Amino acid sequence: MTSPIPQPKAQFIALLQASPWMMRVLTTVRDSKLPDAWVGAGTIRDLVWGTLYGHGFDPATVHDIDVAFYDPARLDWERNDAATALLAAMWPQQPWEARNQAGIHTWFHHRFGGDPVAELTSITDAVATWPETATAVAARLDHADSIEVCAPHGLDDLLAGIWRRNPARVSLAESRARLARHQPQQRWPGVNVIPPT
Repeated sequence: MTSPIPQPKAQFIALLQASPWMMRVLTTVRDSKLPDAWVGAGTIRDLVWGTLYGHGFDPATVHDIDVAFYDPARLDWERNDAATALLAAMWPQQPWEARNQAGIHTWFHHRFGGDPVAELTSITDAVATWPETATAVAARLDHADSIEVCAPHGLDDLLAGIWRRNPARVSLAESRARLARHQPQQRWPGVNVIPPT
């Protein structure tokens, strides 16, 4: 068990604010007016762990900017493509990847296998299912330029550099495959991996 991080939300927000790139990402997502849109998952982890446990954060190494939004009015896959295209038009040459969390249950099992997943009722519900506790975190910028945080499992694992499987949706086999693919201890030498069980 790790010790709680003092003032985790303030520390997390300060890390985001220290990155001009991340602040532009958050601003772009807010200004896109996508419904209930947040930036999260690997995008957030890469910045925090690169800064705290790696060799610094380089936006050029981000494979995709994970944007989660919630639009129950349109569940078709084309809604994801349209949202991604909107963000790309606002800030080109960035690896945007927008996903409507209201429609995850319509395609997730087709793309990743396993049983159908339950319909998600909110962004918080969605973020709570993301593959690792450290990546089950999202942030957004409100209209007063304040950062809001969505972290259903808390921020301690993210800030303490702990790779831990979130069993909410990801299978043990997929978690092990993610660990092998992402190689967190090579990318961020200060990170502590808890082997998936």
